[in-house]
Amino acid sequence: MKRREALTLWERLYLPQIVGGLVIIIYRFWRNLALHALHAVGLFRDTVAAVTVQYPEQHKRYPDNFRGSHRLTLKEDGSVRCTSCFLCATACPAHCIFIEAGEHPDPAVEKFPLRYEIDTLRCIYCGMCVEACPCDAIRMDTYVHPKIWGYHRADFIEPKEVLMGRSTTIAQRGRDALLDDLLAGYREAEKAP
Repeated sequence: MKRREALTLWERLYLPQIVGGLVIIIYRFWRNLALHALHAVGLFRDTVAAVTVQYPEQHKRYPDNFRGSHRLTLKEDGSVRCTSCFLCATACPAHCIFIEAGEHPDPAVEKFPLRYEIDTLRCIYCGMCVEACPCDAIRMDTYVHPKIWGYHRADFIEPKEVLMGRSTTIAQRGRDALLDDLLAGYREAEKAP
């Protein structure tokens, strides 16, 4: 058994670590403040002042493995790929997926979702629904963070049409179009009285 070494009095006070941390914080604060001031007058433009994204002028590009908002994938004919097997709703630890199955008008297809809703206030964005889906009907590859504003609980429930619309937008305009649409929605919400 390994013997634990006793801490000295100086180490038990934690003073060196506290002072060292404060020195780092104060140094970075004044360095970034000075660089931002120099950038404002046109000096040292090639030196980066801070590692934060200067939002809203700059946007962070999400990595390829980012779990964004959900979307329902579509078949070649534009219909939803979901077969209402309820595996995603069963696998969801937050119980935020609601599916109402119905008979499909095409006799070759057994059933499809009449309603497919995700309560984003309850969702923990774990990705279990994506892993459970046997037909690749639901994905979280939208590169869009969840909507963060609303006045009623219903504002945060995403119906089937919204989830399918994200797939259509990605297919027609690319992955960055969803973020552009989300930001445009925020701007319109700010203008509304």
